[in-house]
Amino acid sequence: MIDYPFTVRKLPLEEGTGYLTEVLDLNRCIADGETAEEAIHNLEDAIISWIKTAGELNRPIPLPSDDFYSGKWVIRTPKSLHRKLSELSKREGVSLNTLTVSLLSESVGTKLHY
Repeated sequence: MIDYPFTVRKLPLEEGTGYLTEVLDLNRCIADGETAEEAIHNLEDAIISWIKTAGELNRPIPLPSDDFYSGKWVIRTPKSLHRKLSELSKREGVSLNTLTVSLLSESVGTKLHY
């Protein structure tokens, strides 16, 4: 189980394929995968390696952020949008939650590049 907050985003074609995950509290702790689920799974190994290496180098290991953002919310959408997202998630072979997080991450990521 990952205790650190992290982001998931779909890589644009110019950066490769698949998904990239990044731990917000651990500088440059990232992992990727063909699917968002695979990238998140790979992130667990990346966190373990990051913490082990930091310990070996006597570098501080930040604790997971303890902030207001739990990562969980409930959202209501029109039935037509729910249907379209559900159909797309089935075609992509991912859960509705993973698809939604990926789409939101991608959209927010493009807005944060000034």
